[in-house]
Amino acid sequence: MNGGPILTAAEMRAAEQAAFDAGVDDYALMETAGAAAAEIIWRAGHKRDALILCGPGNNGGDGYVIARILRDRGVPVRVAALGASRTLSGQRARAAWGGPIEDMMRAAPATQLVDALFGTGLTRGLDDAVAARLCVLAGAAAISHAVDVPSGVDSDSGAMLSAVPRFGTCIALGAYKPAHLLQPAAGRSGRLVLADIGIAVSSAVHRLCAPILSTPAADAHKYTRGLVAVVGGAMPGASLLASIAAAHSGAGSVRRFAIDRPIVGPHAVVNRRIEAPEGIGEALADERIDVVLVGPGLGRDADGRARLAAAMDAGHALVLDADALTLLGEEGARAIPAGAILTPHEGEFQRLFGDLPGSKIDRALAAARRSGAVMVYKGADSVIAAPDGRAAVASGASPWLSTAGTGDVLAGLCAGRLAVTGDPFRAACEAVWLHGEAARRAGPAFVADDLLGVLPAAIAARL
Repeated sequence: MNGGPILTAAEMRAAEQAAFDAGVDDYALMETAGAAAAEIIWRAGHKRDALILCGPGNNGGDGYVIARILRDRGVPVRVAALGASRTLSGQRARAAWGGPIEDMMRAAPATQLVDALFGTGLTRGLDDAVAARLCVLAGAAAISHAVDVPSGVDSDSGAMLSAVPRFGTCIALGAYKPAHLLQPAAGRSGRLVLADIGIAVSSAVHRLCAPILSTPAADAHKYTRGLVAVVGGAMPGASLLASIAAAHSGAGSVRRFAIDRPIVGPHAVVNRRIEAPEGIGEALADERIDVVLVGPGLGRDADGRARLAAAMDAGHALVLDADALTLLGEEGARAIPAGAILTPHEGEFQRLFGDLPGSKIDRALAAARRSGAVMVYKGADSVIAAPDGRAAVASGASPWLSTAGTGDVLAGLCAGRLAVTGDPFRAACEAVWLHGEAARRAGPAFVADDLLGVLPAAIAARL
């Protein structure tokens, strides 16, 4: 499920330095990067007139290489610069361009715009006038590209340091950067393309991609495929949604222990009415249970707290969501059992772990290390983090997921995939991908219940 490594600015510089130490010429690397970006731009715009904006650093040097290559292919190219080149490689690339260089602040728009002003490592925003001019030029172009990251973005956090226009394509050079997948920066480009620049990169943090799933074994039965128990509480609909999602996730059997016994829902989900919290412990004593999900619709009163305690004391693998996270937040992260999967949104994360420093990836990894649990730090950009330092980042999820009950479906998927795989990190990654794919298949204006019907097709697509 590794969709490509994600590197911070410092990690990318270290990878480049390792290449230089191994004998790669720094200007040759610039030529490779520029050529890779130029190929992507050529395929998108062919011979439409282009304006290349070049900054004073190596990102600007990439821009001069792009301009020269496109010109050699017959593209009407103009170059506009923001100051003189300050690096040796950038100066060589500017000299090799050899053509006119306009002032960016007075340059006329073009059909294609290429932003090669600033790449990774930017620590402050563009001057207001420069940022405004970039927005005007990008808005006037029919086709727009950002080279490596859009100028004005903090590449490590995804924060906007100044006003940033929306680009049609962002061309990631060599590796993804956190800003390519983290909001709000991830929302400033319509398409993300990774360009190979010929250097070795590796990271424990990667972009989430489609999983490879498997069909049950020929001799499988409902217990070998995984038994999920869902502990419900005050809001029956939430735990029922989670139970049905778990049943559609590939698990062999799902039992729901709740205050109610619903008259709707699939008969395959075994519903047992347990009004007294002490009965939860007895119900969970079955050794065949692989995973317990607690939180959706649990309630935050004394009854909910008692049900949570019984679930945590049962000794099974755990998925903790919603009200369970709020209740745990009152006790602090020290109460989280190691090996669990947690699915917090921003508010729940803050209550559990406080205001941790760094990017969303940094915060998720810190929380995973502190708790010993796998984090599914939800949002428009979801980060799945494991205590051993692995992380996967998912972005581009349907904005229609911002509706009641979709988190309950995700929690059920996490529990079901954990029952199937026995691996919390793998299960969480598979669940997040399936959740996003189900939303894509459901289309616009769906309700959470609609996700349940398309989950089998989402799974079938990965078998």
